Amino acid sequence: MADFLHYLTLPYLLQGMAFTLQLLGWGFAGGLLLGCVLAAMLLSRHRGVRAVARAYTTLYRGTPLILQLVFVFTVLPHAGLVLAPVVAGGVALAMNEATFFAEIIRSAVREVPAGQRAAGRAVGLTPVQLLRRVVGPQAFRAMVPALGNEAVATMKNSALASVIAVPELTLRTQQLASATFDYFEIYFATAVMYLLLTAALTGVQLLVEALVDPDGVRRRGWFAALRRRPVPPAPGAAVPVSAPAPVAAPDAPPAEHRRTQADPPPRGFGEAMVEARGLRRSYGDTEVLRGIDLMVREGEVVALLGPSGSGKSTLLRTLNHLDGLDGGSVLVGGTSVGYDWQGRELPERKVARQRVEAGVGMVFQSFDLFEHLTVRENVAAPLRWVQGVPRDEAFARADELLAQVGMEHRADALPRHLSGGQQQRVGIARALAPRPRVLLLDEPTSALDPEKVAEVLRVIRDLARGSGLTMVIATHQLRFAREVADRVVFMAGGVVVEEGPADDVLLRPRHATTRAFVGAMDTAEV
Repeated sequence: MADFLHYLTLPYLLQGMAFTLQLLGWGFAGGLLLGCVLAAMLLSRHRGVRAVARAYTTLYRGTPLILQLVFVFTVLPHAGLVLAPVVAGGVALAMNEATFFAEIIRSAVREVPAGQRAAGRAVGLTPVQLLRRVVGPQAFRAMVPALGNEAVATMKNSALASVIAVPELTLRTQQLASATFDYFEIYFATAVMYLLLTAALTGVQLLVEALVDPDGVRRRGWFAALRRRPVPPAPGAAVPVSAPAPVAAPDAPPAEHRRTQADPPPRGFGEAMVEARGLRRSYGDTEVLRGIDLMVREGEVVALLGPSGSGKSTLLRTLNHLDGLDGGSVLVGGTSVGYDWQGRELPERKVARQRVEAGVGMVFQSFDLFEHLTVRENVAAPLRWVQGVPRDEAFARADELLAQVGMEHRADALPRHLSGGQQQRVGIARALAPRPRVLLLDEPTSALDPEKVAEVLRVIRDLARGSGLTMVIATHQLRFAREVADRVVFMAGGVVVEEGPADDVLLRPRHATTRAFVGAMDTAEV
């Protein structure tokens, strides 16, 4: 035991541990940085960029680390790049580990639900903001365990650096054992040193996991204090919420190129708020939209009806350019979202600004709340991140809307702790937060249990009756559509089959396809 304790504290071995830590630092930090670059390349839409990254990962995963160490240390000097052994070992480790880090990052990013990305785009986030605010935090939380495991693997792989004379812990252990012949005590002491390093790395991993876990530290101590609920205003006091800053439309057309609607508006409605002309959209060989025309006036509530696969959801997603068009054009509040006035498709960062200017909010059928944020933070997100509203004002506006939809008592809950109906009500509040002029609702009750449908329909019904908001609602609820809609548009096979006042279309349908659908749905609702 005395010999074991002697070797465990021997400066010669402790110095070797220090070299191991240096190699770990070089390999982990450099590998993580290079891995981020490789992951971005692997996720690129450009095939050539992906091919380069895939070739690199195949090369480094397919060759032994020892050969890579020897290459960096002995071959690079012939190119005029001479590195010290510990630096060469660290560089070789980083280049090797980058391939594994890249796959960890890539898989974590792809695991973030696509619906949350669409929701982020719908509230006006640019690609950089989307990565920073929505995708990055959730992907990082998912990859922490794998990163911790890879840190331990990097530390163990550092032992191979002994082949290029790096005096790390394993090499010094071998040298000391050969000189003293105390093999058991020395190797036992070295094993304990490696276990201590592993325990330290595991402790760091667990600490980071706790820090990024919304269910953990968020509710405790100093971290919870950062997110403390603001003091609510006195009863009857006005809630101070900054108005959204005006956003200039990118590549705005000259006045003579803007469309005007000559037809007089119907009684009770304003000018045209949504104008869609000749919309076409295909996925592969399937044409989903086949020349759709749609006009929605300010303050009008339009219900989109039709069987599954008729193109209702796709139509809604094209109105705010979550999906692009193969033909046709869309104007929302006079803004051509997704395109400049000459019809050229704009980059996503400019489209995000157009969505803000057009004032389009969207409610998704699968809720698509940001899972790493509380209910209040979800509603305040578009105000804080897009409009630049101060935190307290954004939270005050969020509390006001949550009270409106009956969710103020769950303001500090995470989405996964809510029922489907509760999540959808929060989704409605989030869409209303930036005070949109147009609200798109994509089958808002289709993912709900029957007993939860009524609570969501009640919220939408109240909005339709009292807000004066322009609304386009895709739904299968005929009774609900008749109650809230000013006009019904019936779609089938990617075309508008019939449209008109809600009572006319639902009670006196003219087209045989509409009659068959209404009859089937009436039977199902009974």
